[in-house]
Amino acid sequence: MLAQRPFLPEPLPLARSRRAARGDEVQDVAALLLDHADASAGTPAEILHMAETVAVACLGDNHLWQDLQLASRTELSALMRHWFPSLVARNAKDMKWKKFLYKQLCEREEIFVCKAPSCAVCTDHSVCFGPEV
Repeated sequence: MLAQRPFLPEPLPLARSRRAARGDEVQDVAALLLDHADASAGTPAEILHMAETVAVACLGDNHLWQDLQLASRTELSALMRHWFPSLVARNAKDMKWKKFLYKQLCEREEIFVCKAPSCAVCTDHSVCFGPEV
């Protein structure tokens, strides 16, 4: 289980290697996370570190919890609840975290690319909301 103030190992090397080419994307995801950060979760430097670490891990090819080298999605959800609770509240239907973060970025820019009028009827629903193995 995560400690009182959960910290992460570094993202996998593949995600870190992609940062130079996709720095703007990292900044966008980190800004989203920071907008939803709990100021009491840690120091400003710790909060910034967590946001940047999660943002860089989003560049990986696996589930976010795997790209962060966590043991499970449950650990990732606990980490997100600690550092970014208002963002967790927005993920009320438990969308997979990486998909959810990018969906939030698209909605900020008013870019709606879902194939269906709602996630409930989308043919990719199981990809976004199904179990992670």
